[in-house]
Amino acid sequence: MSIRYLHAMIRTDKPEASHQFYTQGLDLIQTRRMDSEKGQFSLIYYASEKGAPEVELTHNWGDRSYTGGDQFGHLAFAVDNIYTTCEKLQSMGVTILRPPRDGHMAFVKDPNNISIELLQTGESLEPQEPWASMENTGSW
Repeated sequence: MSIRYLHAMIRTDKPEASHQFYTQGLDLIQTRRMDSEKGQFSLIYYASEKGAPEVELTHNWGDRSYTGGDQFGHLAFAVDNIYTTCEKLQSMGVTILRPPRDGHMAFVKDPNNISIELLQTGESLEPQEPWASMENTGSW
């Protein structure tokens, strides 16, 4: 038996802000989208490239809102330069919960309050300011 990871699903009541976060903040591409008039929902998929595992955002139309539960931990993404990625996200107004002080790992939250772990591809980068001396701003 073989198994292949396909996607993780997150419910969102902020599809536009989520789209900006995943496409502009994390440089993912929207791989597909399905809007169901009958079911009153949209399914929007993002990935680093076609064929890669995806993040599925489910938007149920209407005024429904969601609160985070403890059943979901985080999504993890490998990045080419953790400092550049964190700088870009911070410039978009994203709070860095755990700064990349060690040049290897950081945590941020998406517009739906989902924790996102960022991991440096390959070896950790040398610690650099202002990240090296930053404190955590929240929990992840």
